[in-house]
Amino acid sequence: MVTVSKIDGMKVITSDAYTLGEIDGVRMDPNAWKITHLQIDLMEDAIRDLAYKKPLLGSVRICVPVDMVNMFGDVITLKTSLQQLRDSPVCSNKKSDK
Repeated sequence: MVTVSKIDGMKVITSDAYTLGEIDGVRMDPNAWKITHLQIDLMEDAIRDLAYKKPLLGSVRICVPVDMVNMFGDVITLKTSLQQLRDSPVCSNKKSDK
């Protein structure tokens, strides 16, 4: 079994081998007791390449559905490419606007 604390800080890589950022928490459905999304703090290059507006302080965090995960190991690999992530929602607990 893997705990949330074990995945925090893990690198996330897209299907086209782009290093997106690191896991910084999860979103869950408390009624179903199920993790629904991974919160990913984007790296500077990813913020630029995905055309997000970086806040003066802090970072941009996106929420990616767990069904986009392809493999879990030393890193988390997604089924989607960087281009396919362009419309991923910014997580609401950080002040960031696209």
